[in-house]
Amino acid sequence: MSLLFALFAIIGWQPALATAIEAVDVTPERITVQFDDYVENASAFVLENPYRIAIDVAGARAGQGSGQAGPVRAVRQGQYNPQTARLVLDLARPAIFGNGSFSDDGRTFTLDIQPVSQLRFASAANAGRASFLPPMAFRARPPRGRGELTVRLPRATPAGQTELPEIQGPRGRPLVVIDAGHGGHDPGAISPFGNRHEKDATLAIALATRDALLASGRVRVALTRSDDRFLVLRERYEIARRLGGELFISIHADSAENSDAHGATIYTLSEVASDRETARLAGRENAADVINGVNLGGADADVRSILIDLTQRETMNISARFASLLRRQAGSAVPFRSDFHRSADFAVLKAPDMPSILFESGYLTNASDARRLFSREGQRAIANGLATAIQTHFARSTASTD
Repeated sequence: MSLLFALFAIIGWQPALATAIEAVDVTPERITVQFDDYVENASAFVLENPYRIAIDVAGARAGQGSGQAGPVRAVRQGQYNPQTARLVLDLARPAIFGNGSFSDDGRTFTLDIQPVSQLRFASAANAGRASFLPPMAFRARPPRGRGELTVRLPRATPAGQTELPEIQGPRGRPLVVIDAGHGGHDPGAISPFGNRHEKDATLAIALATRDALLASGRVRVALTRSDDRFLVLRERYEIARRLGGELFISIHADSAENSDAHGATIYTLSEVASDRETARLAGRENAADVINGVNLGGADADVRSILIDLTQRETMNISARFASLLRRQAGSAVPFRSDFHRSADFAVLKAPDMPSILFESGYLTNASDARRLFSREGQRAIANGLATAIQTHFARSTASTD
């Protein structure tokens, strides 16, 4: 027990007005923590020597509840600081977590436990903390009732071990590589409307775009991921390079504290972010490489080399022209922001000598955008706009080289 834990135990301290942990339920695959009121957020990380998973809950105080099942042999509670309760899951064997999310009412958060090898556990132990937010409506609401927490843990794809995806489409056609942002234990942004994840919307749009392009027969297509898996940012554009991609499109969905913010945005590479908002967004997306603490992005020398390659004016100009083309082709079906084209230092755009864009397809925190992003009709509309722009881009490229 730490000195802080011991001090709180001696004086019987409890944080004023904080939500109490009311119960903990443990099954072989899931941890569920119940609260007597709303909490601010939760985060989790892995510790070794001995094997443990720690869960910190901001706006909560330690309470009652323990249990054991599967790899979890015991659950301990304590007060990490006056505003944060900590649960420590003592593990009988190596296990990791992932994909945490609160329920629609903001009172339930699920955490699935997955046994892994010692090597995989050691990697996760170096990876740091993953954070989870309740739906926005409940983060801002005054406390009033009991709640639960659950966290899911899917498998992540180890860095450097990604197999090349299948290229689909007629031989001899130009190749576009479509990247569905986030995935696996990295859910991306979480919508307050149904607690749905960015990673699911981006994958659905990528699949729909692939289908639209293949139906035309004019373009070959490869997807960096076609299922729910985690890829390191560098692996995403390296897949495109290794396949010989001629255009790279990374699909994402945005979020904002202002629920009125809406519309799609297209980002192209710039070593200097175009404004402070863009800089913050770039920092958030690039941080996906250090989810749970390990820097998965590669050596500094490689990054420097890529930055040099990407300053090539022609590549950046082509990317900017495609951004304008996409706005024209998709604008009738997809609302865009008035300042639809921005530039940022996104890691995923650093593919040398290959035009690349990052497409923020809308705001998960806006009710209208969220309906579009998570409906089949809306996803098809976005996909058709992307497909039309991609085909037009390659048609123009072919014509200019003839």
